[in-house]
Amino acid sequence: MPKNMTPFLMFEGSAQEAIDFYLASIPDSSIVTMDRYDGSGPEPAGSVKRALVSICGQELIFFDSPIPHPFSFTPSISFFITCADEGELDGIAGQLSAGGEYLMPPADYGFSRKFGWLKDKFGISWQLNVE
Repeated sequence: MPKNMTPFLMFEGSAQEAIDFYLASIPDSSIVTMDRYDGSGPEPAGSVKRALVSICGQELIFFDSPIPHPFSFTPSISFFITCADEGELDGIAGQLSAGGEYLMPPADYGFSRKFGWLKDKFGISWQLNVE
């Protein structure tokens, strides 16, 4: 039986920038553990070998791949954050949308009094909702 399942985010040299961006944008976020490449291989010294980051209580693994890939993130997979109120949603959306784009700008879409969906500057998709 598997022990657990953790979302794994692969970057190509921008994992630390993404971690810093999410820690500054989303309350209740922190680095749990961080391992860096030492420069003895093809990976740049100091880049993220494996970081466990907690965002709103959900742990995610961040990784800098030393190998370029012809793919990136897609909005078909997203992180869904339930916000305490509209002000919190607006604040998080404002931070995460910097350099990114809205897929659905924060508004009342009928199924929620306020909902927003965006893709951040790293290509990660976020859905924000007020219950």
